[in-house]
Amino acid sequence: MDSFLAFVENGALSTFIRETPSVFVYPAIITLHTLGMGFLAGGSIAIDLRILGLAPRMALAPMAKFFPVLWLALAVNAVSGILLLIAYPTKALTNPLFYAKLVLIAVAVVVLRRIRTRIFDDPQVDQTPLEREDRMLALVSIASWLAAIAAGRLLAYTYRWELLGIPAIM
Repeated sequence: MDSFLAFVENGALSTFIRETPSVFVYPAIITLHTLGMGFLAGGSIAIDLRILGLAPRMALAPMAKFFPVLWLALAVNAVSGILLLIAYPTKALTNPLFYAKLVLIAVAVVVLRRIRTRIFDDPQVDQTPLEREDRMLALVSIASWLAAIAAGRLLAYTYRWELLGIPAIM
C-alpha cells in the first residue's frame, strides 16, 4: 500500500495540486466539491422533505426537473473528489472515515435513484398518497447525506498521516 501511496503522492498531478503557488488550483477544486455537495445533498434533501410532507401544497411532479442537476452535481463531486484524493492520498486512504463517507454516499445515491424510479416515474405521483416506504426512503436519504457530510468534514481533523512518513500534528 505504501508504494502505491508514494507513487500517487509523488506524481506530477498530486504535487501540482498540493504545491502550486497559484491560489486558484486547490481552492477551486475544494470550492467545486463544496458547490457540488450543496446541490447534490441539498437538492436531494429538498425532495426528501417534500416527500415527508413539508410544503404539501407544492406539487411533487415538477421536482423531477431537479434530477439532471443532481446527477451533474454528482459528476462534479466525483471529479473534484478524485482530484482531492490525488492531492492527499495517504490522508484519505489510511482513514476509516473516508471509507465510511464513500459507503454513505453510495447508499444515498442508491436511495436517490430508488426515489426517482419509485415516486417520480409514476404519472399519478400527485394524485395518489405516498406510501410508508416512500417516507422511509426519504428519511434514509436525509440521514445518509447528513452522515456523509459529517464524515467528509471530520476527514480534515481525524487523519493520522497527511503524507507518507510525515505524522500529522494533532
